Amino acid sequence: MRLSTCLQQYFYEYLPRIKGTSEHSIKAYRQTFSLFLHFLADYHSIKIKSLKIEHLTVDAVLAFLHHLEKDRKNSVQTRNHRLAVIKSLAKMIRFMHPDKKRIAEVLLNIPQKRAQKKVMGFLYPEEIMKVFSAVDLKKKEGMRDFTILHLLYDSGARASEIATLKFDYFDPENEIIAVLGKGNRYRLINLCSRTASLISDYITNHRVDPVHLFAHRLFINQRKWGMTRHGINKICRKYLTKALPVKRLKGLSPAHCFRHSCAVNMVTSGAPVSDIKNRLGHQSVESTMTYLQLDLSKKREIQNKLMEYMQSKINHDKKIDELIDWKNNAEILAWLDSL
Repeated sequence: MRLSTCLQQYFYEYLPRIKGTSEHSIKAYRQTFSLFLHFLADYHSIKIKSLKIEHLTVDAVLAFLHHLEKDRKNSVQTRNHRLAVIKSLAKMIRFMHPDKKRIAEVLLNIPQKRAQKKVMGFLYPEEIMKVFSAVDLKKKEGMRDFTILHLLYDSGARASEIATLKFDYFDPENEIIAVLGKGNRYRLINLCSRTASLISDYITNHRVDPVHLFAHRLFINQRKWGMTRHGINKICRKYLTKALPVKRLKGLSPAHCFRHSCAVNMVTSGAPVSDIKNRLGHQSVESTMTYLQLDLSKKREIQNKLMEYMQSKINHDKKIDELIDWKNNAEILAWLDSL
């Protein structure tokens, strides 16, 4: 059986219809096989269209993984991700083509490579406050960025999840937002009062009118399109750079450090593991247990101030008042120019 026929079944039937894999994951899988097919054809000295399932040998896969690390300079984590995608294809072969089960079983036995775990980068409460204070609300996109940063920290959501939020995901009355996470799974998150009121204010007074295609999106960029994961990371990087010294930025993933900070805050507040798992959308509790192993210096006074800040409404926020005064001044100046 041709490998191309097998891949068509994999991408058009197995992933979307049988497994219900998300579009984002399918795109990532396609990138892996785009690299793998070219390598596999060169490895066997044949054309891509001539590849068969039998060409999926252990030696070929191991050579591909070595090529990723040595020639493409990929990390061990990336190497393991590519292997997981190839194993996913092997599972389909085992399921849909029992006569090729032996080939699939051999591929599934290839072990993941051990990788050195990176230091978890998170922000302390006083650093979170500095990042919030770095936002200039007098700028056109200031309120949007201010709201996104609060939502990232409060919800613990991933950058991609924040970028794809829709209007009807937000319930201002109950201060709840629905987040569509990995595996097309929704989770409901109870927001702090400040975050909920910021979102409401952003929608009412500061959200620009998007192009029709992105009318359903909650957060809109300067081109009037829906925000992207890269756009969210760019916003986070911008204000982290403004608020923190260069040495502190090392090891901090721009948007993901807010997610880690949310989890660490819940741990220090004594939240149950199940609550942390559900809020972050972890599929396995093992991912959540990582946060319990951190040696945290509990700065209770600062943490309590941050909690009070997040639970307060925005009515008495000095920065919001400054913004309103700036808008009023702009209107007065425009009126004077018209005289």
